[in-house]
Amino acid sequence: MIREQIFSPDKTRKGTPILLVGAGKLGSSFLTEIRRNVDLDYFPIGFLDDNVSKKGGYIQGIPILGSTEEIGKVLNRYAVKKVIMTVPQPDGRVVSKLMKECESAGVEFKILPTFGEYLAEKPNITQLREVQVEDLLGRPTVDLEIESIRSYLEKKVILVTGAGGSIGSEICRQVALFKPSVLVILDAAETPLYEIDYELRKNFSELNIDIRPVIADVKNLSRISAVFEEHRPSVVFHSAAYKHVPMMEINPSEAILNNVMGTKNVADVCRLIGVERFVLISTDKAVNPVNVMGASKRAAEIYLQHISQNSRTKFITVRFGNVLGSNGSVIPRFREQIKRGGPVTVTHPEVIRYFMTIPEATQLVLQAGSMGEHGEIFLLDMGEPVRILSLAEEMIRLSGYTPYKDINIEFSGLRPGEKLYEELLLNAEGIKKTHHPKIRIAAPLDHYNLLLFQNKLNRLFSLAKANKNREIFAGLKDIIPEYKIHDEYIEWETSHGKRNL
Repeated sequence: MIREQIFSPDKTRKGTPILLVGAGKLGSSFLTEIRRNVDLDYFPIGFLDDNVSKKGGYIQGIPILGSTEEIGKVLNRYAVKKVIMTVPQPDGRVVSKLMKECESAGVEFKILPTFGEYLAEKPNITQLREVQVEDLLGRPTVDLEIESIRSYLEKKVILVTGAGGSIGSEICRQVALFKPSVLVILDAAETPLYEIDYELRKNFSELNIDIRPVIADVKNLSRISAVFEEHRPSVVFHSAAYKHVPMMEINPSEAILNNVMGTKNVADVCRLIGVERFVLISTDKAVNPVNVMGASKRAAEIYLQHISQNSRTKFITVRFGNVLGSNGSVIPRFREQIKRGGPVTVTHPEVIRYFMTIPEATQLVLQAGSMGEHGEIFLLDMGEPVRILSLAEEMIRLSGYTPYKDINIEFSGLRPGEKLYEELLLNAEGIKKTHHPKIRIAAPLDHYNLLLFQNKLNRLFSLAKANKNREIFAGLKDIIPEYKIHDEYIEWETSHGKRNL
């Protein structure tokens, strides 16, 4: 094979010496883009890649000089002025290390958007941007079993509830890549539904997917029944839910009606028409819940475990922690506070949370959807927990300021229903490995009494419809014994002492 150009470190060549990190498809595509753009003043001197087998090789005549551990030596030897990260979904620890090396050497560091490996668009120069905190918390690309996912999505009718939300919209994007015959996108909110419908039609027009936007509320059983009868989906991803803990704590009736009754409505219709797979998006806040939001998601999980025993539909739950940059989450709020000049508000100096990028969470949801059979709860590997105070400090630094000097951090106190830390597993659930390294599975319920559970749910729904908020807490406690109402949780935390973090 004849290379386009045999590289030699010719210091007489003109152009800004740049170093590319990531000698894969994205790096190669970006190198091609650099060469096509004749107005660019870039001189690529080489690649770094942590795959040791690539060292000494070439991409389009440009050498792979070594691993990221050698960046200091390479920056100095070739007088590099700019380093560009060309990895689709890089490990945040690597990004952090490279950024610090570049800062020490006075070298500019840029990154391409962290598309998932199977979402990568053809890169272009305009996509280069500064490092964001999401990049520092990101983890390596998920190893997906593409064929097993394709087998249950390709040429099928797929329906996504909550399609306009952070997770729901990303599910739509990634499902579209597997070329379903029909993609039904359902949401109760008109504007977010319009936006994801427009985006899908623009970005996936070449795939010839029949995209059908549906405005519907999962609380409305007759409407949901009509939608399912019309479209007859084979697979349903149920991400429609109210998720903000403090908001649901003061609106418990809506949490019950939307998160529990809404899930029951969709699941019951799925059973009735014979949907193949139903995937519920759940949360770590369902574990030993201390808030209405978490308890409502736990009640939904238990209902699916009950009905899955005698159903053709495969009911699957996927439970994970916070996703980076989702609507209303801590990172967008911190970013806004920093832009205003502070202060940045953190609830408690010791609060920690598990984080995952939206693409990673969604890819693992699709993977778990291919693995489920009868009521399993899949737990996603959330990695190491992040101290929210450290996150706030890092975001301030990335914005070019010094914490506590340029921008202050204030502590507002834990709000009703908030924990210092989240858990992913109930003690009674047990845990088993799956064949996928980032997915675990909780043991099933030991006993089932669907009639008794449905009676308790119906009573809970009646209380919610009557806006009897105080009674709702007791009704949830009856269904979920481990649920600690806010006052109970404060008493329990006090009696057990502070957790060591």
